[in-house]
Amino acid sequence: MKIVALSLLLSTFVFANVYYSKVEPYEVRKISSNVSGEVLFTNEDMVGKKLSDKAYIIIDSKLDEDELRAINEKLKYYRSTLEANKKILLNLEETLKRKRENYKKVEALKIKSRVEKDREFYDLISSENSYLNTQKEINSLRTNIADLEFRRQQLLKTIKDKQLKAKGFTLYAIDVKPGQVVSFGAPLASVADTSRALLTIYLDDEDLQNLDKKSVYIDGKKTNYRVDRVVNIADTKNISKYKAQIIIKAPKIFSKLAKVELKDDMNE
Repeated sequence: MKIVALSLLLSTFVFANVYYSKVEPYEVRKISSNVSGEVLFTNEDMVGKKLSDKAYIIIDSKLDEDELRAINEKLKYYRSTLEANKKILLNLEETLKRKRENYKKVEALKIKSRVEKDREFYDLISSENSYLNTQKEINSLRTNIADLEFRRQQLLKTIKDKQLKAKGFTLYAIDVKPGQVVSFGAPLASVADTSRALLTIYLDDEDLQNLDKKSVYIDGKKTNYRVDRVVNIADTKNISKYKAQIIIKAPKIFSKLAKVELKDDMNE
């Protein structure tokens, strides 16, 4: 009785090629917060149930949404100004082309005084500076638009992260309450993938031999399952044993103890 009790405490025990393992969900995820803010809503009624595309935890995102609206307005203004400056730049480019041609003609005329030629030159330089300043403003607008677009993407992600969803997963636990203020990294909930199940057993070194040829029996019945995963490093808790896992169909109820046997096909 002491041996059995000890083995159950370790979650599995082995007798010859017979093992016992709890039927666990295929995956359990611990959800931590990617954001900070006040928890507005938690759907406690969904604990133990499969989640839909509705949020089961909502964190306050009002300020983020206000900032997002302001950024969208700024982006509209900047993009409109950018398009206007592009048209101005095209006009300045055409003006510059003609002024350069005119200046070449004036520069070659001996009848024109140095003052007149200088006046044409200064006018040309002024137009070139206007062109360069407009180009500079266009580059600045593009930089501002890129920065705002990056901030916009950050806000969209933040707002999305404040609406926790896990469609298809079973809500295992909620670790926060409405009114609680959470920070980055705070534990929020646990969800489980119950579409499949996992049996974990611990094998001796000799049990690993020809493992791929062994049939898996569960609760005395032969199955088509095989050992899907084997960690070829001895387990830290079950010393000198190697962790192995079998993926099976989801049962109606999890966490039941299952009897697992591995038998050589030639001995069936």
